[in-house]
Amino acid sequence: MRTVIVVGGSAAGLAAVQALRAEGYRGRILVVGAEPHLPYDRPPLSKGFIADNLPFEHVRLSEPALLNELGAEWLIPARACELDLDRRMLRLEAGDRLGFDGLILATGVSPRVFPGPRPNGVYTLRSLDDAAALRTALGSAPQVAVIGTGVLGMEFAATARKLGLDVTVIGNAPHPLARQFPAAIGNLLAARHRAAGVMLRLEVQVAGFEEKGGHLSGVRLADGDIVPAELALVAIGSQPDVDWLRTSGLPIGDGILCDACCRAAPGVYAAGDVASWWHSGYGARLRIEHRMNATEQAGATVKNLLGAAEDFRPIPFMWSDQHDIKLQSYGIFPDDGEVEIEGDMASGRFVALCHNQGRVVGALGWNAVKALRQSRMRLVEAMEGIRLDELQLTVG
Repeated sequence: MRTVIVVGGSAAGLAAVQALRAEGYRGRILVVGAEPHLPYDRPPLSKGFIADNLPFEHVRLSEPALLNELGAEWLIPARACELDLDRRMLRLEAGDRLGFDGLILATGVSPRVFPGPRPNGVYTLRSLDDAAALRTALGSAPQVAVIGTGVLGMEFAATARKLGLDVTVIGNAPHPLARQFPAAIGNLLAARHRAAGVMLRLEVQVAGFEEKGGHLSGVRLADGDIVPAELALVAIGSQPDVDWLRTSGLPIGDGILCDACCRAAPGVYAAGDVASWWHSGYGARLRIEHRMNATEQAGATVKNLLGAAEDFRPIPFMWSDQHDIKLQSYGIFPDDGEVEIEGDMASGRFVALCHNQGRVVGALGWNAVKALRQSRMRLVEAMEGIRLDELQLTVG
Protein backbone atom coordinates (compact mmCIF):
# COMPACT_ATOMS: atom_id res chain seq x y z
CA MET A 1 0.00 0.00 0.00
CA ARG A 2 1.80 3.09 -1.24
CA THR A 3 -0.63 5.92 -0.44
CA VAL A 4 -3.30 6.36 2.22
CA ILE A 5 -5.56 9.41 2.16
CA VAL A 6 -7.33 10.59 5.30
CA VAL A 7 -10.25 12.94 4.58
CA GLY A 8 -10.84 15.01 7.69
CA GLY A 9 -8.23 16.87 9.68
CA SER A 10 -9.73 16.81 13.17
CA ALA A 11 -9.47 14.34 16.07
CA ALA A 12 -10.33 11.21 14.09
CA GLY A 13 -8.10 12.25 11.19
CA LEU A 14 -5.11 12.90 13.41
CA ALA A 15 -5.68 9.69 15.35
CA ALA A 16 -5.72 7.77 12.05
CA VAL A 17 -2.38 9.26 11.01
CA GLN A 18 -0.84 8.50 14.39
CA ALA A 19 -2.17 4.94 14.27
CA LEU A 20 -0.82 4.37 10.76
CA ARG A 21 2.68 5.26 11.88
CA ALA A 22 2.32 3.38 15.16
CA GLU A 23 1.31 0.25 13.23
CA GLY A 24 4.42 0.53 11.10
CA TYR A 25 3.02 1.98 7.89
CA ARG A 26 5.81 3.86 6.13
CA GLY A 27 4.06 4.85 2.92
CA ARG A 28 2.72 8.24 1.87
CA ILE A 29 -0.08 9.78 3.95
CA LEU A 30 -2.18 12.68 2.67
CA VAL A 31 -4.60 14.48 4.98
CA VAL A 32 -7.37 16.54 3.36
CA GLY A 33 -8.93 18.98 5.83
CA ALA A 34 -11.66 21.52 5.04
CA GLU A 35 -10.69 23.90 7.85
CA PRO A 36 -7.63 26.17 7.73
CA HIS A 37 -6.39 24.93 11.13
CA LEU A 38 -4.22 22.02 12.16
CA PRO A 39 -6.06 19.47 14.38
CA TYR A 40 -7.68 20.92 17.46
CA ASP A 41 -9.92 19.67 20.24
CA ARG A 42 -13.62 20.48 19.87
CA PRO A 43 -14.99 19.77 23.40
CA PRO A 44 -13.35 22.89 24.97
CA LEU A 45 -14.95 25.15 22.34
CA SER A 46 -18.28 25.30 24.20
CA LYS A 47 -16.62 25.71 27.59
CA GLY A 48 -13.14 26.94 28.52
CA PHE A 49 -12.23 28.35 25.10
CA ILE A 50 -15.08 30.87 25.49
CA ALA A 51 -15.39 31.28 29.27
CA ASP A 52 -11.66 31.46 30.02
CA ASN A 53 -10.61 33.13 26.75
CA LEU A 54 -8.16 30.32 25.98
CA PRO A 55 -5.71 30.77 23.11
CA PHE A 56 -5.62 28.38 20.14
CA GLU A 57 -2.47 26.73 21.48
CA HIS A 58 -4.52 25.45 24.42
CA VAL A 59 -6.91 23.47 22.22
CA ARG A 60 -4.64 22.12 19.52
CA LEU A 61 -4.23 18.36 19.59
CA SER A 62 -0.55 18.16 18.78
CA GLU A 63 2.51 20.35 18.79
CA PRO A 64 3.64 21.30 15.27
CA ALA A 65 6.98 19.55 15.77
CA LEU A 66 5.22 16.27 16.64
CA LEU A 67 2.98 16.60 13.59
CA ASN A 68 6.06 16.98 11.42
CA GLU A 69 7.52 13.79 12.87
CA LEU A 70 4.50 11.87 11.56
CA GLY A 71 5.60 12.65 8.01
CA ALA A 72 2.10 13.25 6.68
CA GLU A 73 1.22 15.87 4.05
CA TRP A 74 -1.49 18.18 5.39
CA LEU A 75 -3.59 19.67 2.60
CA ILE A 76 -5.48 22.46 4.42
CA PRO A 77 -7.76 24.10 3.70
CA ALA A 78 -8.89 21.73 0.98
CA ARG A 79 -12.30 20.18 0.48
CA ALA A 80 -12.92 16.81 -1.17
CA CYS A 81 -15.83 16.90 -3.60
CA GLU A 82 -15.84 13.60 -5.50
CA LEU A 83 -14.80 10.00 -4.91
CA ASP A 84 -14.23 7.61 -7.80
CA LEU A 85 -14.04 4.15 -6.26
CA ASP A 86 -13.29 2.32 -9.52
CA ARG A 87 -10.29 4.49 -10.32
CA ARG A 88 -9.27 4.89 -6.63
CA MET A 89 -9.28 8.65 -7.11
CA LEU A 90 -10.29 11.58 -4.92
CA ARG A 91 -11.05 14.96 -6.47
CA LEU A 92 -10.73 18.23 -4.56
CA GLU A 93 -12.78 21.37 -5.15
CA ALA A 94 -9.64 23.13 -6.34
CA GLY A 95 -9.40 20.55 -9.14
CA ASP A 96 -6.59 18.33 -7.85
CA ARG A 97 -6.99 14.59 -8.30
CA LEU A 98 -5.37 12.35 -5.71
CA GLY A 99 -4.88 8.62 -6.16
CA PHE A 100 -4.97 6.27 -3.20
CA ASP A 101 -4.57 2.66 -2.18
CA GLY A 102 -6.30 3.10 1.17
CA LEU A 103 -8.87 5.71 2.21
CA ILE A 104 -10.12 6.73 5.67
CA LEU A 105 -13.14 9.03 5.75
CA ALA A 106 -13.41 11.19 8.87
CA THR A 107 -15.33 14.19 7.60
CA GLY A 108 -17.43 14.66 10.74
CA VAL A 109 -20.73 16.48 10.90
CA SER A 110 -22.23 19.93 10.31
CA PRO A 111 -24.70 21.74 12.58
CA ARG A 112 -28.36 21.63 11.66
CA VAL A 113 -29.64 25.12 10.97
CA PHE A 114 -32.98 26.60 11.86
CA PRO A 115 -35.17 27.05 8.77
CA GLY A 116 -36.16 30.51 7.61
CA PRO A 117 -34.48 33.93 7.76
CA ARG A 118 -31.61 34.26 10.23
CA PRO A 119 -30.77 37.78 11.47
CA ASN A 120 -27.36 38.81 12.75
CA GLY A 121 -26.77 37.46 16.22
CA VAL A 122 -27.84 33.87 15.47
CA TYR A 123 -25.00 31.36 15.60
CA THR A 124 -24.14 27.70 15.40
CA LEU A 125 -21.12 26.12 17.04
CA ARG A 126 -18.98 23.45 15.47
CA SER A 127 -15.62 24.89 14.45
CA LEU A 128 -12.87 26.91 16.05
CA ASP A 129 -13.89 29.89 13.93
CA ASP A 130 -17.50 29.51 15.16
CA ALA A 131 -16.31 29.58 18.77
CA ALA A 132 -14.09 32.61 18.19
CA ALA A 133 -17.00 34.52 16.65
CA LEU A 134 -19.28 33.56 19.54
CA ARG A 135 -16.70 34.61 22.10
CA THR A 136 -16.48 38.05 20.57
CA ALA A 137 -20.24 38.47 20.20
CA LEU A 138 -21.00 37.49 23.80
CA GLY A 139 -19.28 40.66 24.95
CA SER A 140 -22.18 42.76 23.66
CA ALA A 141 -25.08 40.37 24.32
CA PRO A 142 -26.40 40.54 27.89
CA GLN A 143 -29.35 38.29 27.01
CA VAL A 144 -28.64 34.92 25.43
CA ALA A 145 -31.02 32.28 24.09
CA VAL A 146 -29.94 28.69 23.53
CA ILE A 147 -32.15 26.67 21.21
CA GLY A 148 -31.65 22.99 21.94
CA THR A 149 -31.33 20.95 25.13
CA GLY A 150 -28.62 18.50 24.07
CA VAL A 151 -25.04 18.34 25.33
CA LEU A 152 -23.77 21.27 23.27
CA GLY A 153 -26.68 23.55 24.15
CA MET A 154 -26.52 22.84 27.88
CA GLU A 155 -22.74 23.22 28.02
CA PHE A 156 -22.93 26.56 26.24
CA ALA A 157 -25.74 27.69 28.56
CA ALA A 158 -23.52 26.96 31.57
CA THR A 159 -20.65 28.83 29.94
CA ALA A 160 -22.72 31.91 29.15
CA ARG A 161 -24.12 31.92 32.69
CA LYS A 162 -20.58 31.72 34.06
CA LEU A 163 -19.88 34.93 32.16
CA GLY A 164 -22.74 36.58 34.05
CA LEU A 165 -25.20 36.69 31.15
CA ASP A 166 -28.95 36.16 31.30
CA VAL A 167 -29.51 32.77 29.67
CA THR A 168 -32.70 31.06 28.51
CA VAL A 169 -32.63 27.53 27.11
CA ILE A 170 -35.47 26.64 24.75
CA GLY A 171 -36.32 23.13 23.60
CA ASN A 172 -39.17 20.80 22.77
CA ALA A 173 -37.83 18.00 24.97
CA PRO A 174 -39.21 17.46 28.50
CA HIS A 175 -35.77 17.73 30.10
CA PRO A 176 -32.11 18.37 29.16
CA LEU A 177 -30.16 15.58 27.46
CA ALA A 178 -33.37 13.71 26.72
CA ARG A 179 -31.69 11.81 23.85
CA GLN A 180 -28.98 10.55 26.17
CA PHE A 181 -30.54 9.92 29.57
CA PRO A 182 -33.88 9.09 31.23
CA ALA A 183 -35.98 11.71 32.97
CA ALA A 184 -34.58 10.87 36.41
CA ILE A 185 -31.17 12.18 35.29
CA GLY A 186 -32.42 14.93 33.01
CA ASN A 187 -34.60 16.44 35.73
CA LEU A 188 -31.64 16.56 38.12
CA LEU A 189 -29.65 18.38 35.49
CA ALA A 190 -32.51 20.80 34.89
CA ALA A 191 -32.64 21.58 38.60
CA ARG A 192 -28.91 22.31 38.68
CA HIS A 193 -29.18 24.69 35.73
CA ARG A 194 -32.11 26.51 37.32
CA ALA A 195 -30.19 26.82 40.59
CA ALA A 196 -27.39 28.46 38.61
CA GLY A 197 -29.80 31.01 37.19
CA VAL A 198 -30.48 29.50 33.76
CA MET A 199 -34.09 29.86 32.60
CA LEU A 200 -35.52 26.73 30.96
CA ARG A 201 -38.41 26.85 28.51
CA LEU A 202 -39.08 23.15 27.88
CA GLU A 203 -41.59 21.34 25.67
CA VAL A 204 -42.03 24.42 23.49
CA GLN A 205 -41.40 24.96 19.79
CA VAL A 206 -39.46 27.85 18.28
CA ALA A 207 -41.44 29.65 15.57
CA GLY A 208 -38.78 32.11 14.41
CA PHE A 209 -36.65 35.11 15.26
CA GLU A 210 -37.50 38.72 16.04
CA GLU A 211 -35.14 41.39 14.79
CA LYS A 212 -34.55 45.10 15.09
CA GLY A 213 -32.43 46.83 12.47
CA GLY A 214 -31.29 43.50 11.06
CA HIS A 215 -30.06 42.22 14.42
CA LEU A 216 -31.65 39.64 16.65
CA SER A 217 -33.92 41.03 19.35
CA GLY A 218 -35.69 37.88 20.48
CA VAL A 219 -36.75 34.29 19.82
CA ARG A 220 -40.41 33.83 18.96
CA LEU A 221 -42.07 30.70 20.39
CA ALA A 222 -44.98 28.78 18.91
CA ASP A 223 -47.20 29.80 21.83
CA GLY A 224 -46.67 33.48 20.96
CA ASP A 225 -44.17 34.33 23.69
CA ILE A 226 -41.01 36.22 22.84
CA VAL A 227 -37.75 35.39 24.65
CA PRO A 228 -35.64 38.59 24.52
CA ALA A 229 -32.12 37.93 23.27
CA GLU A 230 -29.31 39.74 21.48
CA LEU A 231 -27.56 36.44 20.75
CA ALA A 232 -28.95 32.98 20.06
CA LEU A 233 -27.09 29.71 19.68
CA VAL A 234 -28.89 27.14 17.57
CA ALA A 235 -27.86 23.72 18.88
CA ILE A 236 -30.50 21.39 17.45
CA GLY A 237 -28.23 18.58 16.38
CA SER A 238 -26.02 17.87 13.43
CA GLN A 239 -25.91 15.95 10.18
CA PRO A 240 -23.08 13.79 8.80
CA ASP A 241 -20.99 15.39 6.05
CA VAL A 242 -21.78 12.85 3.34
CA ASP A 243 -23.44 14.84 0.53
CA TRP A 244 -20.27 14.82 -1.57
CA LEU A 245 -20.25 11.00 -1.39
CA ARG A 246 -23.80 10.36 -2.63
CA THR A 247 -22.69 9.60 -6.19
CA SER A 248 -19.64 7.59 -5.13
CA GLY A 249 -21.37 4.24 -4.78
CA LEU A 250 -20.62 4.03 -1.05
CA PRO A 251 -23.60 3.03 1.11
CA ILE A 252 -24.95 6.23 2.65
CA GLY A 253 -27.66 6.58 5.26
CA ASP A 254 -27.36 8.36 8.58
CA GLY A 255 -23.64 8.62 7.91
CA ILE A 256 -21.34 6.33 5.93
CA LEU A 257 -22.71 2.82 6.40
CA CYS A 258 -19.93 0.44 7.40
CA ASP A 259 -19.65 -3.18 8.46
CA ALA A 260 -18.51 -4.31 11.90
CA CYS A 261 -14.90 -3.56 10.95
CA CYS A 262 -15.83 0.04 9.97
CA ARG A 263 -15.30 -0.84 6.30
CA ALA A 264 -17.50 0.92 3.72
CA ALA A 265 -15.88 -0.63 0.63
CA PRO A 266 -12.68 -2.54 -0.11
CA GLY A 267 -9.84 -0.36 1.15
CA VAL A 268 -12.25 2.37 2.29
CA TYR A 269 -13.07 2.90 5.98
CA ALA A 270 -14.89 5.53 8.05
CA ALA A 271 -14.21 6.83 11.54
CA GLY A 272 -15.63 9.35 13.98
CA ASP A 273 -18.91 11.25 13.88
CA VAL A 274 -19.59 10.40 10.23
CA ALA A 275 -19.29 6.61 10.60
CA SER A 276 -22.40 4.48 11.05
CA TRP A 277 -21.14 0.98 11.76
CA TRP A 278 -22.56 -2.37 12.78
CA HIS A 279 -21.82 -2.90 16.47
CA SER A 280 -21.67 -6.68 16.70
CA GLY A 281 -21.81 -6.58 20.51
CA TYR A 282 -25.18 -4.81 20.58
CA GLY A 283 -26.43 -6.26 17.30
CA ALA A 284 -27.31 -2.82 15.95
CA ARG A 285 -26.01 0.02 13.85
CA LEU A 286 -24.52 2.93 15.83
CA ARG A 287 -23.19 6.37 14.96
CA ILE A 288 -21.63 8.15 17.93
CA GLU A 289 -20.72 11.83 17.99
CA HIS A 290 -18.14 11.97 20.70
CA ARG A 291 -14.47 12.81 20.93
CA MET A 292 -13.43 9.55 22.60
CA ASN A 293 -15.18 7.44 19.99
CA ALA A 294 -13.49 9.39 17.20
CA THR A 295 -10.05 8.53 18.52
CA GLU A 296 -10.75 4.88 19.30
CA GLN A 297 -12.55 4.25 16.03
CA ALA A 298 -9.76 5.80 13.98
CA GLY A 299 -7.30 3.41 15.59
CA ALA A 300 -9.56 0.45 14.83
CA THR A 301 -10.03 1.43 11.18
CA VAL A 302 -6.29 1.70 10.67
CA LYS A 303 -5.70 -1.79 12.02
CA ASN A 304 -8.37 -3.15 9.72
CA LEU A 305 -7.10 -1.20 6.72
CA LEU A 306 -3.75 -2.85 7.32
CA GLY A 307 -5.31 -6.30 7.46
CA ALA A 308 -6.53 -7.04 11.01
CA ALA A 309 -10.29 -7.63 10.29
CA GLU A 310 -11.40 -7.01 13.90
CA ASP A 311 -14.90 -5.90 14.91
CA PHE A 312 -15.09 -2.49 16.59
CA ARG A 313 -17.12 -3.12 19.76
CA PRO A 314 -16.65 -0.28 22.25
CA ILE A 315 -18.79 0.41 25.27
CA PRO A 316 -20.25 3.84 24.33
CA PHE A 317 -18.75 6.58 26.48
CA MET A 318 -19.47 10.29 26.85
CA TRP A 319 -18.64 13.12 29.17
CA SER A 320 -19.89 16.65 29.69
CA ASP A 321 -18.96 19.45 32.09
CA GLN A 322 -21.80 21.80 33.12
CA HIS A 323 -21.49 24.27 36.03
CA ASP A 324 -19.81 22.25 38.82
CA ILE A 325 -20.98 18.89 37.44
CA LYS A 326 -18.73 16.40 35.69
CA LEU A 327 -21.00 13.95 33.89
CA GLN A 328 -19.55 10.76 32.48
CA SER A 329 -21.38 7.71 31.25
CA TYR A 330 -20.78 4.26 29.84
CA GLY A 331 -23.23 2.08 27.98
CA ILE A 332 -26.78 2.76 26.88
CA PHE A 333 -29.85 4.23 28.60
CA PRO A 334 -33.12 2.82 27.21
CA ASP A 335 -36.12 5.11 27.52
CA ASP A 336 -37.85 2.55 29.73
CA GLY A 337 -34.77 1.76 31.85
CA GLU A 338 -34.99 1.78 35.63
CA VAL A 339 -32.49 4.03 37.41
CA GLU A 340 -30.81 2.97 40.66
CA ILE A 341 -28.71 5.49 42.57
CA GLU A 342 -25.49 4.38 44.28
CA GLY A 343 -24.05 7.01 46.58
CA ASP A 344 -25.49 10.15 48.13
CA MET A 345 -27.43 12.40 45.77
CA ALA A 346 -27.51 15.17 48.38
CA SER A 347 -23.70 15.30 48.35
CA GLY A 348 -23.63 15.84 44.59
CA ARG A 349 -21.49 12.74 44.02
CA PHE A 350 -23.13 9.48 42.92
CA VAL A 351 -23.45 6.83 40.23
CA ALA A 352 -26.77 6.18 38.47
CA LEU A 353 -27.11 2.64 37.16
CA CYS A 354 -29.62 1.97 34.40
CA HIS A 355 -31.27 -1.46 34.53
CA ASN A 356 -33.15 -3.11 31.71
CA GLN A 357 -34.48 -6.65 31.62
CA GLY A 358 -32.59 -7.49 34.80
CA ARG A 359 -29.20 -6.23 33.62
CA VAL A 360 -27.15 -3.11 34.12
CA VAL A 361 -26.91 -1.59 30.65
CA GLY A 362 -25.75 1.96 31.46
CA ALA A 363 -23.89 3.79 34.21
CA LEU A 364 -23.61 7.53 34.72
CA GLY A 365 -21.22 9.21 37.12
CA TRP A 366 -22.23 12.54 38.65
CA ASN A 367 -18.94 13.91 39.95
CA ALA A 368 -17.96 10.28 40.55
CA VAL A 369 -15.18 9.41 38.13
CA LYS A 370 -13.56 6.65 40.19
CA ALA A 371 -16.81 4.93 41.18
CA LEU A 372 -18.05 5.02 37.59
CA ARG A 373 -14.92 3.30 36.34
CA GLN A 374 -15.64 0.40 38.68
CA SER A 375 -19.07 -0.01 37.08
CA ARG A 376 -17.71 -0.34 33.57
CA MET A 377 -16.85 -4.04 33.82
CA ARG A 378 -20.48 -4.85 34.64
CA LEU A 379 -21.45 -3.27 31.33
CA VAL A 380 -18.87 -5.25 29.38
CA GLU A 381 -20.22 -8.49 30.82
CA ALA A 382 -23.83 -7.50 30.10
CA MET A 383 -23.26 -6.26 26.53
CA GLU A 384 -23.29 -9.71 24.90
CA GLY A 385 -26.91 -10.36 25.78
CA ILE A 386 -28.30 -6.99 24.75
CA ARG A 387 -30.25 -6.54 21.52
CA LEU A 388 -30.85 -2.86 20.88
CA ASP A 389 -33.77 -3.55 18.59
CA GLU A 390 -35.61 -4.96 21.60
CA LEU A 391 -35.18 -1.80 23.68
CA GLN A 392 -36.87 1.57 23.69
CA LEU A 393 -33.71 3.43 22.89
CA THR A 394 -32.86 6.83 21.47
CA VAL A 395 -29.38 6.66 19.96
CA GLY A 396 -27.67 9.94 19.11
